Amino acid sequence: MITPSTWLRYVVSKLEYSVSLTRKAYGRSEVADSDRLDTILKTVFVGRLTFLHRNKGEEMAPTIGTHGGTLLVRKIPDANPMRVYVGDVVVLKDPMNSDKYLVRRLAAVEGYEMASTDENDEPFVLEKDQCWVLADNENLKPKQEAYDSRTFGPVTMSDIVGRVIYCLRNAVDHGPVNNSRFSASQDSPVLEMELDVDEMAKNHKE
Repeated sequence: MITPSTWLRYVVSKLEYSVSLTRKAYGRSEVADSDRLDTILKTVFVGRLTFLHRNKGEEMAPTIGTHGGTLLVRKIPDANPMRVYVGDVVVLKDPMNSDKYLVRRLAAVEGYEMASTDENDEPFVLEKDQCWVLADNENLKPKQEAYDSRTFGPVTMSDIVGRVIYCLRNAVDHGPVNNSRFSASQDSPVLEMELDVDEMAKNHKE
């Protein structure tokens, strides 16, 4: 049973998303206010805040499982430190191949000082709009197998397209993904309104 407060929070989330999407799409271009409003209303009443993503590989085990999983991802049209937080599991464009996507955990954002356990690596500070992402699987060799920022370095926040909020590993093993407490609070109405395990299972089989 969806409570009125959940429904209201969901509508507010859709409104915030549609405004961000419109701002990103149009920027400062000369577009009629009616067109902007039409885009916002269509997103609020018709659009969804999530999409499904099939992830393969063992880099994010045990969060996603050694054989991958089907993920429910909350869309983030304009990622920045006020929308995604350290500790979140995010979907981002592969910095080495923009046609592919990676799932990694956000480990640091702009302003963080990064220091390596390798004394040959100089410490540095992440610059504006930069972030650092890591694989969850601690059994993988950092620079040889994990394929994360220890391999390709910092990535830009704009490469992040969404936050993973639910993972289906198989028909009996599924549940919410452990993100930062800020994200968990923001995502709870979206998860309640848009989660469809049967749809995820169907996608998982395909």
